[in-house]
Amino acid sequence: MFTGEYNHTVDTKGRLIVPSLYREQLGASFVVTKGLDGCLFVYSAEEWNKLEEKLANLPLTNQSARKFSRFLHAGAVFCETDKQGRILLPANLREFSGIVKEAVLIGNGNHVEIWSAENWAKELEIENNADDIAAGLDGLGFGI
Repeated sequence: MFTGEYNHTVDTKGRLIVPSLYREQLGASFVVTKGLDGCLFVYSAEEWNKLEEKLANLPLTNQSARKFSRFLHAGAVFCETDKQGRILLPANLREFSGIVKEAVLIGNGNHVEIWSAENWAKELEIENNADDIAAGLDGLGFGI
């Protein structure tokens, strides 16, 4: 399970350090793709395969299913870290997520999210309403 928050700089070539704890859990090869809320999602090969299986089981006749599958797959790249523990974030993914220089990597259960520092700061402002968000989860059968 991925947890924690790490701040790193993206170099001029678009390389980003992946924290060693995340590298251990992600394995040798993993997937980075467009995520929700303007961030990037990072999945281990095992978790990516599970997600692909779920997507494959959705009906092709459902337009939302097709669009979401395209969204995830079109933006997906397989990554491996270099000797310094860095990955190359392609320009299209950096542009999508607004990552220019500063990035924040956060653990979110079965995946990692990569945010631009600016967008993560905005997200934290929203998270200051955690009580309201938690109350909204009651309708989904989730209580703490």
